[in-house]
Amino acid sequence: MTLPESPPTPARTAARFTTRHLADGREIIYVDEPGTPERTAEDQRPVEPRVQSGELRHDALVDDWVAVAAHRQHRTFMPPKDECPLCPAGVGSVPSEIPERDYQVVVFENRFPSYAVTSVGADEPDPSGIFGKRPAVGRCEVVCFTSDHESSFKDLPVGRVRTVIDTWAQRTQALGALPEVEHVFAFENRGKEIGVTLPHPHGQIYAYPYLPDRTKSLLEAARRHAERTGRLLGADILAAEQADGSRVVVSGTHWTAYVPFAARWPLEVHLAPHRDVPDLVALDDDERDELAVVYRDLLGRLDRYYVAEDGSPVKLPYIAAWQQAPAKTGRDVSRLHLQLMSVLRGPGRLKFLAGSESGVGGWINDVAPERAAARLREVAP
Repeated sequence: MTLPESPPTPARTAARFTTRHLADGREIIYVDEPGTPERTAEDQRPVEPRVQSGELRHDALVDDWVAVAAHRQHRTFMPPKDECPLCPAGVGSVPSEIPERDYQVVVFENRFPSYAVTSVGADEPDPSGIFGKRPAVGRCEVVCFTSDHESSFKDLPVGRVRTVIDTWAQRTQALGALPEVEHVFAFENRGKEIGVTLPHPHGQIYAYPYLPDRTKSLLEAARRHAERTGRLLGADILAAEQADGSRVVVSGTHWTAYVPFAARWPLEVHLAPHRDVPDLVALDDDERDELAVVYRDLLGRLDRYYVAEDGSPVKLPYIAAWQQAPAKTGRDVSRLHLQLMSVLRGPGRLKFLAGSESGVGGWINDVAPERAAARLREVAP
C-alpha cells in the first residue's frame, strides 16, 4: 500500500505563467517549465463578440441556485481529431483556441461559459423569495494538460503533473481573490460516459459566485463536527480510515488514498493530505511533489481496474474533483481532499442516477467499498 520508489526530485524552478489575450478578449495563460521560449503568438481569428454568461435563478424549494446558460447548446461537441480546438495552432483543419504551435500547460477562459466576467443576466431579487434572479458572474476556465491529443493525464511525466498542480493552485488563489467569487472548483471529466464534449486531455476550473450545494453540505458538516469536538472532520475521517486500513489504497509520507466507508459511486477514491490544509494553494513543495506521484499512480490503477472479455484493460471514465475550502468563508473548518469517482459499475455497465438518487438523493452503491479498495491495491503498478 506504500508508494512506489521514485528517484530523488531535483531542485525545482517555479513554472513561468505568461498571460496573453485571444481575439475576442478572453484571457489565455501559458504555464511553462524552465527553458521554454517566450510565448508571443497572436490569435489570428477574426475578432468576434465575446460570449457572455446567462443568469442565475434561485431554486426556492432547496435554497440553491441554477445557472441558465442557453448559449452552451451551441458549444463544440466531439469534433474529429483534425478539428480539435484544444490542439495547438496549425495542427488541425480549423482554427485553434491556442495560438501557439506547441504548449505544455495552458489555461484559457471558456468560449461558452456558464459563469463569466460579463453576463446578460439581470439582478432581480424577488421580495417573495420565489423567483429571484442574478447575473451569472464568475469565471469558467479550461486547463489543457498537454498538446498531445492522444494522451491522458495518467500518461503525463511526473514533472508535468507537478506543473498542473502548480497551475491549479495559482488559479485557485487568483480566482478566489475576485470579489464576486465564493468558491473555486478544479476538476477533470474523462470519457464520453461522463459527458465529455472534447476528448483532448483537459480539465476545467469553475469560479462560482455562490456556494454550490455539495460545497455547502461539506461545510455545514465540518462546522457541526468542529463545534462538537473542536477538531477538523476531514482530519478525523483520514485518521479513522488509516487506523482501520481495510479501505486504504496507497499511503505515502504526505498523502493517503482510500475508498471512503460510505462510498456512493461504484468506484470512488478520496486522496487526502496528512497535514491540515484548506486548499491547493496551501500545499508546500514536498506535498506537491508527492501528490504528482500518487495522483498519477491512482489514475493508472483506474485503467487497470476492469478487464474486458478479451483480457484488455478498460479505459475508465472518471470525474476527478478537488474539494477545497470556500474562498471567503469556513476556511477554518475546511480541509482539502480529492474525490475521484467513476460511473462504471462493470465493463459496459453504467451506474445511472435513477429514481432514488435523482428523486430524493438516496444513494445506493452496488459495490462494497472494501472490495473496491482491495481491487485497487491488487492493480498496483
